[in-house]
Amino acid sequence: MKFVDEYRNREAAQQLAGMIAGLTTKPWTIMEVCGGQTHTILKSGLQDLLPPLIHLVHGPGCPVCVTPLELIDKAVAIAMRPEVIFSSFGDMLRVPGSTNSLLDAKAKGAEIRIVYSPLDALKLARANPGRQVVFFAVGFETTAPANAMAVWQASREGLENFSILVAHVLVPPAMEAILSSDDCRVQAFLAAGHVCAVMGYREYEPIAARFHTPIVVTGFEPVDLLEGIYLAVAQLERGEARVENQYTRSVSRDGNRLAQERIAEVFEVGPRQWRGIGEIPASGLRLTTPYRRFDAELRFQLDIGRVPEPPDCISGQVLQGLRKPPECPAFGKQCTPERPMGAPMVSSEGACAAYYLYEISTSMSGANHR
Repeated sequence: MKFVDEYRNREAAQQLAGMIAGLTTKPWTIMEVCGGQTHTILKSGLQDLLPPLIHLVHGPGCPVCVTPLELIDKAVAIAMRPEVIFSSFGDMLRVPGSTNSLLDAKAKGAEIRIVYSPLDALKLARANPGRQVVFFAVGFETTAPANAMAVWQASREGLENFSILVAHVLVPPAMEAILSSDDCRVQAFLAAGHVCAVMGYREYEPIAARFHTPIVVTGFEPVDLLEGIYLAVAQLERGEARVENQYTRSVSRDGNRLAQERIAEVFEVGPRQWRGIGEIPASGLRLTTPYRRFDAELRFQLDIGRVPEPPDCISGQVLQGLRKPPECPAFGKQCTPERPMGAPMVSSEGACAAYYLYEISTSMSGANHR
């Protein structure tokens, strides 16, 4: 735990908070992109350490949170087919579609397996040659190499009973969409360190220049985040806008070239619908022509149109940093982790789940203690 505790050190965190306070002369709004960062901020009470002029807002969070309703509906429709074994990471099972979740489908008899890697789904395909095995390939760029490798391996082995339902989204186009909005109030970004560990941060440099917005690649521990905020505030106060790398222990400018090559072979960039936000051009991945036969949407020929969000759910505004979860009239009432209306309340990295866990639960615990 030595190397983890180093980035959770209370004295180091307080020192950084003091340095941020010493720098800050104006109000600044900073968005962290990753839901893992959001959870650390709330769990560690980092906002309370910061000067009142620093306002943190929460971004797209996680790919689970932005997977559109119609794609969940497609997943459920595929999973209900008798010839299918549907496999997915566990956090996708409770995400609500328009009428059902994958967990509901499982309760109705669909064969749905929780796996920990797409390679586990490949094992299922090898072991069940008479069944169609589908893997729900959800993720930012972080999980794209493993999903690409699974498809590449299936092609190499001739596993024609394996396919993936692609829900990959890309971070830089989402940042551009947020910055292009007339309602945008984000003045700096804390970029997700795990995404940059794969992709590097070259593609963020044009964004910082075009929108004159500092972008700091940041880790996930309290000291990481405070140092990222310090670097962002320092740029803002000086009127600078460039990409900086706080997460040097894991991230380089070029990223993992071998992983990028495998992604580029198996996937290509295309438009993608984001839940609560809408379609963002060139913001998703789809299979390239040589691997398109492994596309579950094409294999099962599903025709499901756009599905509107529940009218009481403001997850789209939460994901764009326009409002915070407690501002939603359904938050903690009609919408809870047990009865979620939107994906940000389901996902382990969702902003709504983080606020529910660390604000409502903590306040209730304190009230019970009193």
